[in-house]
Parts: sequence; structure tokens; C-alpha cells
Amino acid sequence: MTTPDEGTQTMLNWAAASRVPSMTELSPDEARALQSAGVAKINLDGEPVHRVENRLIDGPGGALGLRIYWPSDESEQPICVYLHGGGFVIGDLDTHDPLCRRLANRSGAIVVSVDYRLAPEHRYPAAVDDAVAALGWAAAKASHIGGDPARLAVAGDSAGGNLAAVASHRALDAGGPPLRCQALIYPVTDHDHGEHASRQKMGEIFPIPIPIMAWFHEHYFGHAEPVPDPDASPLRRTDLTGLPPTLMVTAGLDPLCDEGRVYAKRLGDADVDVRSMHYDSTIHGFLQMGKVIPLAATAIDDIGGYLAEALASS
Repeated sequence: MTTPDEGTQTMLNWAAASRVPSMTELSPDEARALQSAGVAKINLDGEPVHRVENRLIDGPGGALGLRIYWPSDESEQPICVYLHGGGFVIGDLDTHDPLCRRLANRSGAIVVSVDYRLAPEHRYPAAVDDAVAALGWAAAKASHIGGDPARLAVAGDSAGGNLAAVASHRALDAGGPPLRCQALIYPVTDHDHGEHASRQKMGEIFPIPIPIMAWFHEHYFGHAEPVPDPDASPLRRTDLTGLPPTLMVTAGLDPLCDEGRVYAKRLGDADVDVRSMHYDSTIHGFLQMGKVIPLAATAIDDIGGYLAEALASS
């Protein structure tokens, strides 16, 4: 197994010594509160951006919350719709606020962070429907928020990476909105219980050992059975032709590493332009651990650089 870098080892040591209960022992509300408090202690500090605004839009299940970050006051800026991670059960606009601020500044894009509905209160496919609705809103209202609808991206981490991939599928099938690129950060691509070696090799590693991944799955779907539907498992989509240029970010000590890499390979085999960023010495979710794992800031900057390049004016 890869040797963790110093910051990652510190994080793993803290997790091993912690007396914090496992999510599997908690209700979803308790898990959300625990995760939110924990992330607040180890997350990067939030950078100032030109402007931040919370908005409510009409979503498939009622009001859908957005937090919009403007890196400047320029007109016709590119737009990136961002879906946060958290196993479809935890995570929110605040847990990913520092990431979105830094991403807006490094990419030069308006970042639209989406407060999609969480399970088990709103099970699959509620989060998918919200992601698709937010992407459609960003395209339709681009000019109203100072954006350029011709320079639109979608991105997300972990569960949010899954939602970003599925939103890209839906956009392709619907004939729009057209996407310049997608950035998938250690995404869940397979809820079909596929045989991915990293799920076994890294299945005891913080923060998503196998029991916690199963807890997320059961809350999201309401059962423990495999779900091969491509809206749940983008890896199971038969034809990936025509999907947008893709950034695939993986971590070497992440149970989800292999399924991300397999999805990237399948995209490449379908003639999609794929760029991979692999951070071998760290763990799943490290972008929310920047006070402990310095690599988080570097990785967010790398992702922002990719978006800046992909979303540049033609």
C-alpha cells in the first residue's frame, strides 16, 4: 500500500485515536452535525471572493438552495456548477464553502454551489433531479448572473462527483445545456457493487471504510442491493460517446480510486478528452482537510487551473 504523506498520516493518526462514534451508530441528523463540526476544524480557511450570494430557485421538490461565488465583477464569466460530497446523506454549502471560494478564485469562474436534497429524507433520484435542475438554471440564467452560457462546466466531489457525472449524461441525452467540461473529484461511479480492488485494499481506511459506504448506500437507496441504473452508477452507462472533456481526480488511499480510474478509461475509450490528476499519498475527502493535509490546497489549485484552461474564451 502507498505510504501516506505526513499530513495524511497525521489525519489517519487522529482518526484512529479519536473517540468520535462511527456514523453507522448515528442518525443522519447526528452524522450531519458531527461531520459539520469536524470539517470546520480541519478545513481550509475561506478566501475572500468578489461577491457571494445565497439564492433559492424553483427545484423539482420545491425551493432549491444555491450559493453563488463571483471571482470578479467582469461580465460574461464562465460558470461552474458545483455538487458537494457527503455520501448523499451529509455535507452542505458550508462544509464546501472554502473549496468553492478557492475554486472560484483559481478558475476565474462563477461557482454555483448546490444545496441538493439529502437522503434518507429524500432518496434517490431526488439529488440527481436537483443537480440537473441547478445545471439547467445556470445555463438559462447565465446572462442574469454575469455569466457566459457558452462556457459552462459541472464539478463535484465524492457523491457530488457522481451527481456531476450523471448531470452530464442527462445534459447529453437532452441535447443541452452544452458543457465545456466536467471535473469529477474522487467520484462514486459504481453502486452496482462491482469488483474494484481499491474497495477491498482500502476498505478499512478513514473516512469511508466499507461499513460507512454501506450506510450511505442504504440511506440513499433505502436498501442494500446493487443499483446498476446509470443515474446511480455512471460507470454502467453503455455509451459514453459525446460526453464533455473530463478531469478525473483520484487519491491513492481511497476505496473509490479504482472505479474513478475505470470510468476515466471508459471515457477515453469513447474518444472523450480525459485528464487525470492522481494524488497517490492521500485519502478520500482530503480537500476538506486542508489544515492538516497541505496537499488539499495544491489539489484545489490544480483543479482550478484545469477549469480556467477548459473554460477560457475561444
